[in-house]
Amino acid sequence: MYKILVRPVLFLFDPEKVHHFTFSLIRFLCKIPFVASIFRGMYQVEDKRLERTLFGITFKNPVGLAAGFDKNAVLYNELANFGFGFIEIGTVTPIGQVGNPKKRLFRLKDDKGIINRMGFNNDGLEVAIEQLKKNKGKLIIGGNIGKNTQTKPENYTADYEACFKGLHPYVDYFVLNVSCPNVGSHAKLNDKDYLLELISAVQKLNNQEVIQKPILLKIAPDLNNNQLDEIIELVSETKIDGVIASNTSTTRDNLKASDELLKEIGNGGLSGQPIKAQSTKVIQYLSDNSNKAFPIIGVGGIHSAEDAIEKINAGADLVQIYTGFIYEGPNLIKEINKALIK
Repeated sequence: MYKILVRPVLFLFDPEKVHHFTFSLIRFLCKIPFVASIFRGMYQVEDKRLERTLFGITFKNPVGLAAGFDKNAVLYNELANFGFGFIEIGTVTPIGQVGNPKKRLFRLKDDKGIINRMGFNNDGLEVAIEQLKKNKGKLIIGGNIGKNTQTKPENYTADYEACFKGLHPYVDYFVLNVSCPNVGSHAKLNDKDYLLELISAVQKLNNQEVIQKPILLKIAPDLNNNQLDEIIELVSETKIDGVIASNTSTTRDNLKASDELLKEIGNGGLSGQPIKAQSTKVIQYLSDNSNKAFPIIGVGGIHSAEDAIEKINAGADLVQIYTGFIYEGPNLIKEINKALIK
């Protein structure tokens, strides 16, 4: 029904406006008596065989929602009704920011892809904390954290530390987002020496807490083998809990979209089916060349159960969807979980 009736209507309108409209609609529907339980009956798959335990956390199923969808942690309780095993909120920055100028979100319909240059638009740390206090405990929540656009290089780490300290009581794991192509000083965030400094600083804070939370690193799909070797070394040196592979891509290879359209859209991170193979290749490399030494969450171009299984076979322990959720609808989560049981 979603792909036949709902998606064609939604895709007639601006993607960012549709995003906000969809949020309002889901929130409204879930307030109607019995609608939330109807959603749960339609989409949730309850089966012990789907459980996965990673870095001390037991996930009821391995299908999560990637960061960027529920940036401000306003809809995670309602989204839990669609069968996700975990939801990642953010990217959260210390201070709220509007992000890049609009228009900044674009569909590549023929490619089943999206290009965005949102620029970490979010309402800030304090708003996220207030929203997370409403957690009904239905599922695992990840906190994806980043720096403010205007932050000077010498204060990058302080931004991550502020978000870590603020969100620590309210999320189950953390993700250091150092690979978004839509924020400034992208190069420094991918420098190994800086990553060592950042991870060490956040781990020091973590060790001061009564309960330590897992910390993961989200990497780009555009890294070459030498850079991926550095990531493997980094994980080994810092003992960080895992890697999310991968973020959006700056490449524009093998797209059906015309050069004219791509020129009109301009810069931004590409997600969806066009980066599926690229993301899987990164997962396979990390898994093979580290001898599966650390957990990997696979994300990028998952639009079917087969896509998810491909990621898991490549070495992913869990998977996340985002663009696939927009193009395929909530039934995708159920399809993946049912296929995993089989």
